Amino acid sequence: MYFLSGWPKRLLCPLETLERPLHIQTDPQRAFFAVLFPSQLSIWYCRPSVLIVSYKELSKAASQFGPYKQAEWRPDSTMIAVSTANGYILFFEIPSARDKYLYEPIYPKGSPHLKGTPHYKEEQCAPSLNLEMKKVLDLQASITSLQSMLEDLLVATADGFLHLIHWDGMTNGRKAINLCTVPFSVDLQSSRAGSLLGFEDVYIRDMEYCATLDGFAVVFNDGRVGFITPMSSRFTAEQLHGVWAQDVVDGTCVAVNNKYRLMAFGCANGSVQVYTIDTTTGAMQFSHKLELTPKQYPDIWNKTGPVKLIRWSPDSCVVMVTWECGGLSLWSVFGAQLICTLGGDFAYQSDGAKKDPLKICSMTWGSEGYHLWVIDGNSSSNMKSERNANNEAQLFGILQFQFIKSALTVNPCMSNQEQVLLQGEDRLYLNCGDAAQPQSPRNTSAHSEHSHSRERGPFSGGSLDSQGLSTLLGHRHWHVVQIHSTYLESNWPIRFSAIDKLGQNVAVVGKFGFAHYSLLTKKWKLFGNITQEQTMMVTGGLAWWNDFIVLACYNLNDHQEELRIYLRTSNLDNAFAHITKVQANTLLLSVFRDIVILFRADCSICLYSIERRSEGLNPTASIQILQEVSMSRYIPHPFLVVSVTLTSVRTETGITLKMPQQACEAESIMLNLAGQLIMLQRDRSGPQIRDKDNNPNQRKHLPFCAPVVLAQSVENVWTTCRINKQKRHLLEALWLSCGGAGMKVWLPLFPRDHRKPHSFLSRRIMLPFHINIYPLAVLFEDALVLGAVNDTVLYDCLYTQTSAREHLEVLFPFSIVERTSQIYLHHILRQLLVRNLGEQALLLAHSCATLPYFPHVLELMLHEVLEEEATSREPIPDPLLPTVAKFITEFPLFLQTVVHCARKTEYALWNYLFAAVGNPKDLFEECLMAQDLDTAASYLIILQNMEVPAVSRQHATLLFNTALEQGKWDLCRHMIRFLKAIGSGETETPPATPTTQEPSSSGGFEFFRHRSISLSQSAENLHSKFNLTKTLSMPSGPSVKRWSKDSDCAENMYIDMMLWRHARRLLEEIKLKDLGCFAAQLGFELIGWLCKERARAARVEDFVCALKKLHKDFLWPFPVIPASSINSPFKNGKYKTAVGEQILKSQSADTFVNMEMDTGISTTPRSRSWLGTISSSQREMDTVSSHGPHMQDAFLSPLLSKVFLIGDECSIGSATDLTETSSMVDGDWTIVDENFSSLSLTQSELEQLSLELASKGPHKSQVQLRYLLHIFMEAGCLDWCVVIGLILRESSVINQVFSIMQSSDIDGEICQNIKTGLDAVDKWASTDCPGYKPFLSIIKPQIQKLNEIVEEQVQPEAFQPVNPSKAPEQANPRAEESRTSCSHGTNPLSDAGSSNASRHEEDKAKTEDEDSFQEGSYDCVVS
Repeated sequence: MYFLSGWPKRLLCPLETLERPLHIQTDPQRAFFAVLFPSQLSIWYCRPSVLIVSYKELSKAASQFGPYKQAEWRPDSTMIAVSTANGYILFFEIPSARDKYLYEPIYPKGSPHLKGTPHYKEEQCAPSLNLEMKKVLDLQASITSLQSMLEDLLVATADGFLHLIHWDGMTNGRKAINLCTVPFSVDLQSSRAGSLLGFEDVYIRDMEYCATLDGFAVVFNDGRVGFITPMSSRFTAEQLHGVWAQDVVDGTCVAVNNKYRLMAFGCANGSVQVYTIDTTTGAMQFSHKLELTPKQYPDIWNKTGPVKLIRWSPDSCVVMVTWECGGLSLWSVFGAQLICTLGGDFAYQSDGAKKDPLKICSMTWGSEGYHLWVIDGNSSSNMKSERNANNEAQLFGILQFQFIKSALTVNPCMSNQEQVLLQGEDRLYLNCGDAAQPQSPRNTSAHSEHSHSRERGPFSGGSLDSQGLSTLLGHRHWHVVQIHSTYLESNWPIRFSAIDKLGQNVAVVGKFGFAHYSLLTKKWKLFGNITQEQTMMVTGGLAWWNDFIVLACYNLNDHQEELRIYLRTSNLDNAFAHITKVQANTLLLSVFRDIVILFRADCSICLYSIERRSEGLNPTASIQILQEVSMSRYIPHPFLVVSVTLTSVRTETGITLKMPQQACEAESIMLNLAGQLIMLQRDRSGPQIRDKDNNPNQRKHLPFCAPVVLAQSVENVWTTCRINKQKRHLLEALWLSCGGAGMKVWLPLFPRDHRKPHSFLSRRIMLPFHINIYPLAVLFEDALVLGAVNDTVLYDCLYTQTSAREHLEVLFPFSIVERTSQIYLHHILRQLLVRNLGEQALLLAHSCATLPYFPHVLELMLHEVLEEEATSREPIPDPLLPTVAKFITEFPLFLQTVVHCARKTEYALWNYLFAAVGNPKDLFEECLMAQDLDTAASYLIILQNMEVPAVSRQHATLLFNTALEQGKWDLCRHMIRFLKAIGSGETETPPATPTTQEPSSSGGFEFFRHRSISLSQSAENLHSKFNLTKTLSMPSGPSVKRWSKDSDCAENMYIDMMLWRHARRLLEEIKLKDLGCFAAQLGFELIGWLCKERARAARVEDFVCALKKLHKDFLWPFPVIPASSINSPFKNGKYKTAVGEQILKSQSADTFVNMEMDTGISTTPRSRSWLGTISSSQREMDTVSSHGPHMQDAFLSPLLSKVFLIGDECSIGSATDLTETSSMVDGDWTIVDENFSSLSLTQSELEQLSLELASKGPHKSQVQLRYLLHIFMEAGCLDWCVVIGLILRESSVINQVFSIMQSSDIDGEICQNIKTGLDAVDKWASTDCPGYKPFLSIIKPQIQKLNEIVEEQVQPEAFQPVNPSKAPEQANPRAEESRTSCSHGTNPLSDAGSSNASRHEEDKAKTEDEDSFQEGSYDCVVS
């Protein structure tokens, strides 16, 4: 509502004075303020804050009158009455020296400011005033209170009298009333002869006149408070009657709020009791209390001392309170606390030291509430030092606090907007400046005629946010618009402001005229003719209607009330305005769809229809009156109406179902009468409904029913005219802000599935709920409340301690305003469940289930109910938690909601929670069934704390196995740690909940992305196969440390068993890619395990099947015979070997074959094939016969760009594009010799390039396959090496394997297996995949050698036992050497090079363990 801004300012006093100021009072127009010193009266101008005149009392008179005490202005600001300590009242007249000014602004040459404008002097120059003492009145008793009342001055004296003095005929009109003769009672209905005060020494300590209640709120010297009202127009003792407030006995001061008819009484205990008058009985009725709570202010809430001063703001929306011990606190009209300086940065320095609170002896609000003038009570002590330090202008104890306020305080028609708009004295703060586009999807009503691009908003950035939330939840900064200085200079202060529905245009109203600003163009529009601006005075606020500005104003030339409509896009001139004359003064204005609603000073409501007309160049709007409704019977005073709104809300929702088109109609008027929300509904009971077919306009003239009071203590009302069938609950509701009581929503209740509504079920329900922010706007569909909050920043470290005392930057923090928002949906759902309206709660929740924070809503609701019920000291007869739990199960997020709530709640409350929601074991198993492993991991932590370790281990095993199967490596690592923790008794350190798994882009082989492992070695170093860098076989993953020497521990063995079993399953299913990821991610010792499994799981049973599976897994293309080979030497058998040798000698061993994408079916090469050449001799042949009929060398032209764009990390997608588009049969290729020349590449180089590209799979797959080849080589799994060699089509790999088989003592069974496998591949290639035939021909000599080896080994092997560990045994020394000499930073395997004996024992031990493991000791299944 109101927010502090920046640092306070301190006034400089040009006069030398030893006295300190003691009282400050602004005049009724708030253009001047009077400052009282003990013997001096000064008049200051407000803007700029300059001293105009000062009156110094002569010492003789000063001793006679005594020090000055209080001052009171006459309502027309022409006189001031000053009371003195000795019972005198001094009347000063303030004659204005006409056309004389003390200050004048000076503008640079060529500046657009004109001095010839009307009211120029009055607005921009401080006028010259005089002070003349006109009259002295001696009341012969100490004066306790002065109060101006219309044309009279009311004075209370300490002898118990009340004096009524006329401002004009001061002596003649003097009346004195003895308070002892005024009767007092509890209410006005009691007998006329109420009990008198009955004490001799009772007098009024403080009083204030309330115009709208026509009486005085008074505080007596004994602490009692009351209200005195004249029973007739004559103000005599016989005609006065008093009413007690029975509960207050320690009153200290009083302030009245005329707009809301409230009386705020300060009490000695530091609280403020707010009362109103019951209109039926006349009794004083308690409204609410303003007090600090121990929760917010534990140090000082009961140490503030008595309330010293209370001051309501000029717009009556907030009240400022200060105490004897100091400090300021600001509250909204019905008790929402906005600011308090007794805590936080106001009370403590940055080093934690406590500051002295600011003691205030007098304060008064400036114009429009933008300033608060305060006299600092602490300033007396350092007055002397300040004066000595600075002789020209003396700092003295008057501070000016600056505020910015919500536009709702003065222009309540803004309440149907979804933007927050704050106005300062020279700037506006908007929350929609960063992204206005989110509002557009829902604001496109039938009447908005904006194009889509305009609705996108100025800062949309090209993407339209469907939720419309980026504006609200993006950042906490405001979009600040500086008000045009030319307009501000002659029209300060800004009185009203308004923003349009899309948040793209703002309009402001100052003293005269108005101006508007576009956030799109960043430009202001002002009146071109300044006389037109200065002759209109906006009275009832302003509102936007599409591209038009609607405002109610008073024409100073014609002395006529008018309703005007200006077009935003045209020049600001009355020539382009549509002007309608209005009978009475307009107090409030609002727009609903195409209807303008006015509330006038004669207490009548007037409805106008507004229509756009496109005539000529500029469209105009025309207005015609629809209906007038007189409210004088219900409204005692027009000033009491806070807001008036037209809405589509009605109590009868059944009608909506029959005639849905009427939901948009103006159905009711909402009137906020001094905090009472009154609804006038259209009366549909008469014959008008039947007549509407004959006259379509008849429906608009339906009369209104008698008013109904909906709610009390209402500060703001929000409603919308939009329709959304999915979110009818939220859009057809009425939202109320009720100050300290929080918010209320008047929610419609709909029958489900269009069933007939129950007769006993009401159509609407009022639900109260509390929020932590002050609401300034409601986002209806998004279920959010927007607000603002004051924050502070300390800068006291900028100054040294010696000079720190004077600096306001040290005494006060810098105040800033931040945007906030809050979810309210969980409060409403909970309120509905409390009232057994679960069906309505479900309807509402399902309509909001798409909101991004809906899971958080459910979690908040569960958490709040759990905290309240589980910590309650009293037994709860009807607990809500089971109902809430059952409600949450209706949503798919039930499992996450429960576990997130549990994790954020203390352990002591878990039993209560799970008693309502179900056993955590069952919930864990539900997560596993739903494949939600991350949530299951969270439940595991719950189980670990609530169950015995055995149960945790059992469930952890289940989760670990599932995570392994799904490849959730992050979770697997956490589970390994968790299982070890259970085994080693570290149950008190639960694992961190794993975050959502994000698989790495390289599929788990990230460690080896930048390492090339070349295995194409020449025949000379065939025996150095184990010299490859050993470190590469074991990545430095995050859990390498797991493989430590304590692996004898049973728990580690148990984990290893599960890992081995998973690895075996992957190998048996030929999932080599998954095996690689598994080993890399979990740091699994793959080589050691493969050595042991060489004769078992690591054998290749079916070479053809394995080959096909690897092609598919690694997206590796099957080879195809090039089309050129039809007419090439390949047709002739004798060329085959020669060509093969040439390939081996060429730069790359894999440039030979052509590719065809594997689609799951082996295809014969028909049209989709790559043309290319084989060797250098072949290339020469090509160039010679390039134009021959059998060569198609020009087909490459469309691919050039792609070839060079792809780069080395060629994705399989692009390879697919290339192969599938380059068909020879298409016949649409053209010769592109110019392309070749411009690229400066020969034809043969291009063909070579295309062949290299076509014969390989993706680069990543190649790196992965080479890595696996290296692993299998080290482990001695030669059959897998052969399979990978075949896929890579590298004869060097095959040669290497065969060399090993010849040179070392290899198990004959392996050799036999490889021979059988290669025979099967050869057979398969002949029938299904001829592309492999050329490569098989190349390695034919090696296969023949293999046959010989197998034949040699068959006889002796039949009688010898198989020893699978001989190969690694031989290789061990070399492996050790290579490991010590390696310079890589990765950790070497701990067990890879261990002796054969230990490995053999380990093998046996682990086999035994595995056998016992397979018997089911830890096995568990999901029930």
